[in-house]
Amino acid sequence: MLLNSTTKVLVTGADGFIGSHLTEMLLAKGCRVKALAQYNSFNYWGWLEEITHPNLEVVSGDVRDPHFCMELVKGTDIVFHLAALIAIPYSYIAPDSYIDTNVKGTLNICQAAKENGNIRVIHTSTSEVYGTAQYVPIDEKHPKQPQSPYSASKIGADAIAMSFWNAFKLPLTIARPFNTYGPRQSARAIIPAIITQILSGVKEIRLGDLTPTRDFNYVKDTCRGLIRTAECEKASGETINIGSNFEISIGDTLGLIKKLMNSDVKIISDEQRIRPANSEVFRLWCDNSKINALTGFVPEYSIETGLKETIEWFVVPSNLANYKTNLYNV
Repeated sequence: MLLNSTTKVLVTGADGFIGSHLTEMLLAKGCRVKALAQYNSFNYWGWLEEITHPNLEVVSGDVRDPHFCMELVKGTDIVFHLAALIAIPYSYIAPDSYIDTNVKGTLNICQAAKENGNIRVIHTSTSEVYGTAQYVPIDEKHPKQPQSPYSASKIGADAIAMSFWNAFKLPLTIARPFNTYGPRQSARAIIPAIITQILSGVKEIRLGDLTPTRDFNYVKDTCRGLIRTAECEKASGETINIGSNFEISIGDTLGLIKKLMNSDVKIISDEQRIRPANSEVFRLWCDNSKINALTGFVPEYSIETGLKETIEWFVVPSNLANYKTNLYNV
């Protein structure tokens, strides 16, 4: 199914980092987009506040409510399910909320899609479900390792989602992005944490462990991968990695950002930013051959190009003002 001006799309988690970029990309394709923002009494729509478009309908609500989800999904052609709690450190503090949102929320969306006529669902997973790589690059058959309550909740959500394909033939795909970065990302993530601290003018920045490696993906590539997956008929019932097939350490990423920003900041190890020993994922490197074979997807952004665009966004004072650079964002 090609996404175009006749397509009615629901994006859950649209008020977040990836969801807002995906919403913009779908609108650019001409889709009519219903965008879910988490309900709050301030009627605040997160990053959707930045987007105005005649084909955009913003709805406030909560995926934890099955009755709400049943109405939310009605009349749509495809659902991109991104709504989730994603901060790993906070999952150590409040694991129950991760089960409610990530597992039960996914169940509610899948049940609503099934009851409303087997609507296509793209369920967004995470490379954190793999844990520290047992082999590289990591393909979709790699064992899952719940090294944090967050990753455990996403393993559970993935299992619930796939059960709806196996039991009910719900046309569902698990899309599994590796580490996405770019404009609007929370400062709890490593790349914004580095950029925002440098821009704040400090001489020393606080970081956790610099030795882990990641497969970083610019947000526009991640969104392109989600859309390509949605348009691929053969992707139903499949789990598909979205990544760059490029591995870089946190330390080398820091060095690259310092070079691009012409910075000479010093690094201080911050204990509260270091995960428990058995919880840290030390190596992630994506095998993206499956998405390439199924959809022809290849990343368009190198790490340098993506970082340049990200830095340019954060440099704008009105964007940086959204971040509390002096606080560690759990």
